[in-house]
Amino acid sequence: MKKTFYLFRYISWTAIIGSLLGSLLLFIVGALKTINAFRVVIFNYIPENKAHLHPADIATTYLIKSLDTFLIALVLFIFAHGVYTLFISNKIYDDGNGVLKWIRTPNIGHLKNVLAEVIVIILFVKFLEVVFVNIDNLKWEILILPASIVLLALGLKFLSLNKEDIDKTKK
Repeated sequence: MKKTFYLFRYISWTAIIGSLLGSLLLFIVGALKTINAFRVVIFNYIPENKAHLHPADIATTYLIKSLDTFLIALVLFIFAHGVYTLFISNKIYDDGNGVLKWIRTPNIGHLKNVLAEVIVIILFVKFLEVVFVNIDNLKWEILILPASIVLLALGLKFLSLNKEDIDKTKK
């Protein structure tokens, strides 16, 4: 039975490849949004639905959207690396100068913590985008998003998903 579970772990390649392909796609989409920002500034390209905004505001909106897209692409990349590390790779990290040292994934709790932190950041960027686009028409309902961000951040802090990592560094 142990051998069956050992072989079955290779099904996680589906998540790894899918996440890497999604990450690549989102990096391309983010680059296209950045190019649109340049088009607005250099070639005075103004989309019809945003004709009421100043070109600098339109370019900033495209850049905020590209930032959001790049963040999601990085989340997919980190997720793919984490799944690979946890389920496929049997290597123990060394203290060398590894290229991907910053996304080490010692356990599933650490991976969940990193993903949750990035989700909070993505929501914050989305809030900035909503405020920036609707700056002349803000209503009280817009406070739902920052309240949600604060509650998610507090929940993440109280959950301490990587508590075992913090305990190891204190010793």
